[in-house]
Amino acid sequence: MTAQYTVHGDVAVITLNNPPVNGLGHATRLAVTDGLVKANADAAVKAIVITGAGKAFSGGADIKEFGSPKAMQEPNLLSVILTVENSAKPVVAAIHSVCMGGGLELALGCHYRIAAPGCSVALPEVKLGLIPGAGGTQRLPRALGVEPALNMIVSGEPVKSEMLAMLPGQKLFDKIAASPESLAEEALALARSVADVRPMPLVRNLPCKHPQGDAYFQFARNMVKGMAKGFPAPAKCVDAVEAATRKRFDEGMLIEREIFIALMWTSESAALRHIFMADRATSKIPDVPADTPQREIKSVAVIGAGTMGGGISMNFLNAGIPVKILEMKQEALDRGIATIRKNYESQVKKGKLKQDKYEQRMSLLTTTLSYDDLTGADLVIEAVFEEMGVKEAVFKELDRVMKPGAILASNTSTLDVDKIASFTNRPQDVVGLHFFSPANVMKLLEVVRGAKTAKDVMATVMALGKKIKKTSVVSGVCDGFIGNRMIEQYGRQGGFLLDEGCTPEQVDKAIEKFGFAMGPFRMGDLAGNDIGWAIRKRRYTEKPDMKYSKTADLLCEKGRFGQKTGAGWYDYVPGKRDAIPNAEVVKMIEDHRAALGITPRKISDEEIVQRLVFSLVNEGARILEDGIASKASDIDMVYLMGYGFPIYRGGPMHYADRVGLFNVVQAMNRFAQNPMDDAKFWQPAPLLAKLAAEGKSFT
Repeated sequence: MTAQYTVHGDVAVITLNNPPVNGLGHATRLAVTDGLVKANADAAVKAIVITGAGKAFSGGADIKEFGSPKAMQEPNLLSVILTVENSAKPVVAAIHSVCMGGGLELALGCHYRIAAPGCSVALPEVKLGLIPGAGGTQRLPRALGVEPALNMIVSGEPVKSEMLAMLPGQKLFDKIAASPESLAEEALALARSVADVRPMPLVRNLPCKHPQGDAYFQFARNMVKGMAKGFPAPAKCVDAVEAATRKRFDEGMLIEREIFIALMWTSESAALRHIFMADRATSKIPDVPADTPQREIKSVAVIGAGTMGGGISMNFLNAGIPVKILEMKQEALDRGIATIRKNYESQVKKGKLKQDKYEQRMSLLTTTLSYDDLTGADLVIEAVFEEMGVKEAVFKELDRVMKPGAILASNTSTLDVDKIASFTNRPQDVVGLHFFSPANVMKLLEVVRGAKTAKDVMATVMALGKKIKKTSVVSGVCDGFIGNRMIEQYGRQGGFLLDEGCTPEQVDKAIEKFGFAMGPFRMGDLAGNDIGWAIRKRRYTEKPDMKYSKTADLLCEKGRFGQKTGAGWYDYVPGKRDAIPNAEVVKMIEDHRAALGITPRKISDEEIVQRLVFSLVNEGARILEDGIASKASDIDMVYLMGYGFPIYRGGPMHYADRVGLFNVVQAMNRFAQNPMDDAKFWQPAPLLAKLAAEGKSFT
């Protein structure tokens, strides 16, 4: 049963019990309505309490039913709330821990509400591209006041129950319990105290007005427009709350429902719901059960105090885990520690970090110049130069000094983790932990599983990734793993577009208009064009038949490596990141084009976007075929969290599904006819071709 019915003297208690957050799935909704009918039929019962078992009152919709017809199967949540409101006996919501989404809407339908202190209260539907769909936009403004309710609905952020209880005139809570432990008894006492009150109060009957009316809602729309960034739901939240102030309750409910259903069909909501599910799915590794034992990680060692090593260290310091950094020279250590201090001091100055927290984190940091001092660490991560000989020397030393059972991790972004593991006598303890720069900011962590990496190592690092607040995605071993293997094809297309007639600015603007944080050429300047140059030089030897534009090589031969040199595809003013187009670069491209005998052509933004994005899709399909990623949604999370793919498009594989794989394949066939492009690459990956032919999708 997903809800229990018990009787405590003259009070019936319905306890939601659908772990982990008491989601309001169909079985739970049915159990609640059955309990209400049972309580109303029992003459000995005078009042009813609805509460939640475990660590939540209710987190809202059951994610197992999310987006499916079952979510609206009767009794749907609207029907449950109507049953609560129509109960002949008063219903008290005893709220604790988590009360969000449909859980809060259910509580708002109750006649009375008592909340434990520390309860997180929210209507987070906007984060899924929706508005609350079971009366949240109509009842919360009546219970809390228009402005605080709209702020909660538009942001989707949780607010603590005691903070809400302090708002003047609020009728959301009738009482705040003395403590979470006393909530049950206080709820029973409240239920008994109101057992004979008639008529029973209903939130729907409360007045709902804003003194500034039109002016306030226009102001709200202007504010929302600036933060919406391609998402329609925030503005629709304003429309729905405004309806609560202008319409009768039932009319407002109809408006809310119409908006909810319309948003459910938008591509933006589909993308956000996909991300919601994909984010939770990243931690699921097919052959590593959830109950796999984990190794204890009480301390971490980091090899290298440079940009990556320092950033990696900060993640663990932030989580309260002691870190010891190793460098070969004292000057390098001093520079690295100074950078960490500077980063923290900047946060303190901006009010993002308290001074005592800063001091506490720095107290967890120690340094050394000797490998022998690392022996007690439970996890060691190397962040040294990306060259196999350097990695070999480091891992042989780690194999010598690290205690048995310690996890040995490499931050390599492209190199063979299996080969790195072979430098040790414990390949089962070796794993790739590819942090993205800046490592203390970027959310993505590629967890590279070697052929011999132990299952308990995988379980441990995935849990640790969660602890340091990373989105951890598992990748198999290949050149570039998931993200960099795909981005190479994206970059190749950027080069071909220059050869055919584009400028760097045109390509960047087209893909940024599509929603990317930055285009391929601005990204190259940020990362350092010399890095891509080094990879291409390796490719020319390893894969001589792979086609490349030589324009980027010409740029690097001029020493234009990007922001760090003040000149790349664009020019940069010291202290600023603004990309300023450079006429000499454009002339260099034109001269190279002429030398190849290419007549430039006009290329549309649509073609630019399709070639860049579909190159990611085709390589992503090959990655799935090769077993490097276990599911398409993992590829999407890599690109959303690490490469600036637009959130509202849901990642490259989800976007391809929305476009239709048949249409994607047709576009690829057109690109294969382009003599300037790489026809071999544009042969659709077998998996992609198969799914398109069968009318299926990656998901």
